[in-house]
Formats: sequence, C-alpha cells, structure tokens
Amino acid sequence: MFKIKYLGFVLAMFSLNACAELTQVAKTVASQNMPLSNTDIINGLKEALLVGTDSTVTHLSAVDGYLKDLTIKILLPQEAKTITDNLSKLPGGSKLVNDVIIRINRAAEDAAKGAEPIFISSIREMSFTDALQILRGPDDGATKYFEQKTTLPLSELYRPMIRESLNKGLVAGISTQQSWNELTKDWNKLAGSSLGQITGMKVVEVKLEEYIVQQALKGLFLKIAEREKDIRNNASSRVTTILKRVFGSEKSN
Repeated sequence: MFKIKYLGFVLAMFSLNACAELTQVAKTVASQNMPLSNTDIINGLKEALLVGTDSTVTHLSAVDGYLKDLTIKILLPQEAKTITDNLSKLPGGSKLVNDVIIRINRAAEDAAKGAEPIFISSIREMSFTDALQILRGPDDGATKYFEQKTTLPLSELYRPMIRESLNKGLVAGISTQQSWNELTKDWNKLAGSSLGQITGMKVVEVKLEEYIVQQALKGLFLKIAEREKDIRNNASSRVTTILKRVFGSEKSN
C-alpha cells in the first residue's frame, strides 16, 4: 500500500513538473510571436551594430587588414601616378613606393584598433527614432548613421597615426611626407610651365595626410556596410535570438 501511494506521489510530481515545463514553453513561443516592443527594436538594432562594428574593427586592425584587402587597400593618389611611375623606373624606386604604401596601410591598421569605443559611444546615443529609421531604411542605413556620427572623431583618431607614419624616415632619413612635398613641388613647377601647359600636365594639389585619412575611413565604412547588409539579408548571420526576432520580423513585414 505504501509503495502504491509513493508511486502515485511521484507520478503527481512528474505531472506537475511536466505542466510547468509546458507552460514555460508556451510562454516562450507566445513571446516570440508577440509584436516587437520599442525596447526590442532598439536592443536588437544596437546588438546588430555592436556585432557588425566589432567584427569589422577586429578585421581591419589585424596585420594586413587594410594592406591585403584589395577593396580597401590605400594607394597613393591617382594624381600622383605619373610621379610614382617615373620613380619606379629609378634604381630602388619600386621598393621605395611599395614601402610607402605598406607604411600607410600599417598606420591605418593601427588606428583602427581605437575605433571601437567611438562606435560604441554613437550606438549608446542612438534614439528610438534613429533606430526605427535605420531598421526600416536601406541596407546601409546604419552605416550612414555611423558616417554622420563618427566621421569627425574617427578622423581625429586616424590623423595623428597617419601623420606619424608619413613623417618616419624612409631613405637617408627622408620621410614619405618630405618626399611627397619635394616630388609634388618639382612636378607642379614643371606642370605650371609653358611646356607643362602645352603638354597638358596637371598640377597635383592633393594633401597627402588628408587624402590617406579619407581613404582609411572610406574603407572602414565600406566594410561596415558589407557587414550590415549581411546581417539584414542572411538569417545565418543573426547570431542571437534578438537579432533573429528584430530582423526576421522586419523582413516579413
């Protein structure tokens, strides 16, 4: 008799636990089907942006993050092609041009290491209106938001590192910046002469430091845009539940 009562008690407890588990499952399923709240939208979008910017910064700040990625590798200005082509014909000239390009890209990679706190700050400042516009906007909506909010502080981050790289001595203690200044000075003197005007030579007025900063940021935002588009369009890239809910819901609307 005692065994029967004990067995009945165990079965009752098992039934209660099963009911509790089923209730929890039901609540979970129901919550997943509930409309997204404003908090869900903001949290989901912010999480997506944190994921996207973190992976982008990690990639770009690694060795060869810029240099070996042909879509964002920083080259010397197109206006300087004639100068670099002629320089490459001189003994050791090709190596000099290549060293300059390597240093420029290394400086951009070093600068990228400090970019994440700037992105995090802009994400924390995001309002619900900002989040909704980004979520319902184009595939690069968040990237455009970042460009607006972070270009200035990112420029201030990149510029001193780029400047330091440009001012390091390469050959005989002469830096990239000094070489550039001398090359463009001589070239512009020729281009501005009667001969230069007749032959259609163009004066090179590019500010090397500013050009490289702009190219570095252009590459950074390009990679963020690629990551954003991937999260928006590929379910497998939504690595957390909130990302799946927010972007899955938006795509189904």
